[in-house]
Amino acid sequence: MRKLVAMILPAVLAAACSSGETPASSSSLNTTTVSSATVAATSTSVPDSTAAGSTASTAASSTATTQALRPLSDIVLGSTEAWNGFESPVLMVTPPNDSRLFVVEQPGRVDVIDGGAPEVFFDITDRVRFQGEQGLLGLAFPPDFADSDVFYVDYVNNDGDTVIASMRADGNVGLVDSLTEILRIDQPAANHNGGMVQFGPDGNLWIGMGDGGGANDQFGNGQREDTPLAALLRITVGPGVDGYQIPDGNRAGEVWAIGLRNPWRWTFDGNDLWIADVGQNRIEEVDLIDWRDGTPNFGWSIQEGSSCFGGGDCDKTGLVQPLYEYTHDEGCSITGGSVYHGSAIPELTGQFFFADYCSGWVRSIDKSGNVKEWFPAGTFPGTIGFGVDAAGEIYVLTNQGTINRLVDAGN
Repeated sequence: MRKLVAMILPAVLAAACSSGETPASSSSLNTTTVSSATVAATSTSVPDSTAAGSTASTAASSTATTQALRPLSDIVLGSTEAWNGFESPVLMVTPPNDSRLFVVEQPGRVDVIDGGAPEVFFDITDRVRFQGEQGLLGLAFPPDFADSDVFYVDYVNNDGDTVIASMRADGNVGLVDSLTEILRIDQPAANHNGGMVQFGPDGNLWIGMGDGGGANDQFGNGQREDTPLAALLRITVGPGVDGYQIPDGNRAGEVWAIGLRNPWRWTFDGNDLWIADVGQNRIEEVDLIDWRDGTPNFGWSIQEGSSCFGGGDCDKTGLVQPLYEYTHDEGCSITGGSVYHGSAIPELTGQFFFADYCSGWVRSIDKSGNVKEWFPAGTFPGTIGFGVDAAGEIYVLTNQGTINRLVDAGN
């Protein structure tokens, strides 16, 4: 078991908006490489998978069916520190039909919590560039994980490029020797790496990518379909698939949606897709769509939030408008986000929780756009991620290395 040592980390969020250095070009490996200029078109188009994804806890609230629910105004949330001593914990996930918790540490480790103290699941720090917004950023378990023992990671390699790779597990050990790169994406700068990966309700692997970094969409990727940057990608992986394949219904190649600046954290809740997209200098936003409605354009860099980027007039035809936005008078960088489906506080069912990295407040929003602030500014500074356990309860992860469970403080 690895001893976890508490530490205070630099205030650097993987979703922050600073410019970054230009990394070296990636070396040639036996992987599928996607240039930031052109989406690879060599994969074979295959029918959309019909497997059901397990991307959000579906723990039902039996309490909600047996007692009257309180209005949200009567709910008082508190928090309790569940664990500490992690190094930049950016995500906590649980596999389908599994009680274990897996914590992603940005330097390149994943820890497993299986009823006791956290232990190292795997360590690939030697393959990961941990610097600013770069690092090990995503972890996803497929619907068939219990049978296949295969899972997927998103990290920035030592050349500064995004890598999507598969790995195998043997119980509570991730087999590093099994790591197989299936997709590599050139990154022109060191920021706006995205990093969230998740299996959707269609059974495909979805990948969130930032616009390539720098500032002001300086590489011009926001409105392009021929680049994997500023996009939400969708690919088919798993049994019988060599590397990956492109499912029917994408915009172009791997690209399913465009117009995203830096979708640091997003999540599926059934067919609803919630995205917290980091803004430039003025506006942070929450987007909500039903993924079945098509291949959306989220507007960057025509818009920042709902405003025309750079001022003046712009053509907003066909662009997804934010469900909610806030200006930098209230914060600096949005961190999404998980949807509550626990039984401890059934009144919160369906609420999408998000935070601001700088201000440290935590809020939630429902599908109608109603927002409630649960924790005021200064409560959770440096929030860099959220987590959900097998019971559907929500946790807040900070760059101080803490994982805090949200609880009902009114009882």
